[in-house]
Amino acid sequence: MPLHEATGAEDGHDLSVNPLYVQLDELPVSRHAMPHRGMLPDTALQVVRDELILDGNARLNLATFVTTWMEPQAQQLMAECFDKNMIDKDEYPQTAELERRCVSIIADLWHAPAAAPAATGCSTTGSSEACMLGGMALLWRWRARRAAAGASVTAPNLVMGANVQVCWEKFCRYWQVEPRLVPMAPGRLHLTGPTAAARCDENTIGVVAVMGSTMDGSYEPVQQISEELDQLQADHGHDVPIHVDGASGGFVAPFLHQGLQWDFRVPRVASINASGHKYGLVYPGVGWVVWRDASALPDDLIFRVNYLGGEMPTFALNFSRPGSQVAAQYYNFLRLGFEGYRRVQQSSQDIAMHLAAQIGAMGPFELLTDGSDLPVFAFRLRDPGTYTVFDLSERLRQRGWLVPAYTFPADLQDMAVLRIVVRNGFSMELADDLIADLQTQVDVLAAHPTPPVPLFPEGVPRGGFAH
Repeated sequence: MPLHEATGAEDGHDLSVNPLYVQLDELPVSRHAMPHRGMLPDTALQVVRDELILDGNARLNLATFVTTWMEPQAQQLMAECFDKNMIDKDEYPQTAELERRCVSIIADLWHAPAAAPAATGCSTTGSSEACMLGGMALLWRWRARRAAAGASVTAPNLVMGANVQVCWEKFCRYWQVEPRLVPMAPGRLHLTGPTAAARCDENTIGVVAVMGSTMDGSYEPVQQISEELDQLQADHGHDVPIHVDGASGGFVAPFLHQGLQWDFRVPRVASINASGHKYGLVYPGVGWVVWRDASALPDDLIFRVNYLGGEMPTFALNFSRPGSQVAAQYYNFLRLGFEGYRRVQQSSQDIAMHLAAQIGAMGPFELLTDGSDLPVFAFRLRDPGTYTVFDLSERLRQRGWLVPAYTFPADLQDMAVLRIVVRNGFSMELADDLIADLQTQVDVLAAHPTPPVPLFPEGVPRGGFAH
């Protein structure tokens, strides 16, 4: 979570309350200290709503992968489950049963082996926690292997591309694992088999393969990575497992790329995570992680809690959280089924590829990806002149569009791009409106021979997105 500094109550900035709402003894109300007296619920509601009108329109947010629309029935179900504590399996056994069913559905979707020992998994608060759990299992298994061989367990490393989400860097820092980041290169925007295997040794706990890079939406070649690691083991004896970070692709590839070998059909894949609140189509607050079988999750990471007079194994970094997102995930599985999910994701991809084709044909832009993996694509200016992608991003905000501009990580820090994420709820009509607005801004900026004045004060970072 973001860290915030406390602000003193004497800072002089108070909340004003419109006198039409209610008569209060004291106006305004302190912004950073608890008011001495309360107020009517409708008054508090209106005050908070007035604060929130400055937030962007979630449907026009093309930066986020997170679900911003669910149908009313799902919202009603979530509201009915807000008060159910997901961690309290004994008090809410049926919510726990829905979680178990979701794990089984997802394991089947990812082609987990049917033979015993069965796949095992759990829900999380999101993919970041799921990645942490997957990483911990890799680390514990590596320690066990090294201890069994009588070797040192003091220098673990994890191999991944420089394009990974920041949660993997957090994992490495928190658990004292060396991150071996493979830098980008012209024409190679993510991890490949040869670049991964070249950085592995006896202390490598695993390789992270990303199914849907947040940088450009592309899939990393899981099968190719596995084949290179097979050769590494044959040559040097290093048995390196793969964790697939399918935060977004875990709920896209099974429906749109059914022939792609990326999941448990690849024997070296030990675990997979995904965000239910991204292309799983649930509002924020749920992720999933599944291990190939019980042997992929070390037993000493598991806690067992009392559950209906018996024991239930649990593995989590968080504790209390509402059961609403798990209920909504199960609702989506029932509501849509496989074919429904396929139609939703296909619609998003059709719109993404339409946008990419139109933008690529504009003239000033070069596509880096086209939305054919995730419904996500990145593009840059062919020949940056008097304006930049940051100028375009800032000016699109004037119409409410949130289209992030950012630079790539090492070794392509000088490449600045725009990226568009298409999600359920973003229509073809909105896509055409975006194209028209983008063309307008391109025309305006191209008509001026001098660099435009930034829309933000000097010193404010000009990045529209932070990974």
